[in-house]
Amino acid sequence: MGMSTHVVGFKPPDEKWKKMKAVYDACAAAKIVPPKEVGEFFGFNNPDENGVEVRENDLVKAGCLKPYATQGQSGFEIDITKLPKDVTIVRFFNSW
Repeated sequence: MGMSTHVVGFKPPDEKWKKMKAVYDACAAAKIVPPKEVGEFFGFNNPDENGVEVRENDLVKAGCLKPYATQGQSGFEIDITKLPKDVTIVRFFNSW
């Protein structure tokens, strides 16, 4: 079994996030699947209270995230000066 490391950013919840979260919560209370648009908005995951997720690929495209590797080490480097200005949280996580 392998492990992979990922990086995502978060923008504080905005009005769209709050509306999508309300729909998500209503669907959960009714025990029905949320509309596709809501699922896509949250990346088909549970909404994260940190807000709007900025996916790893978008951070790479913004030029602030790049892979780092040297002998016996691998990870990521983040140029914080290039983070989208409204990203307030950066999360690193491992998946197995």
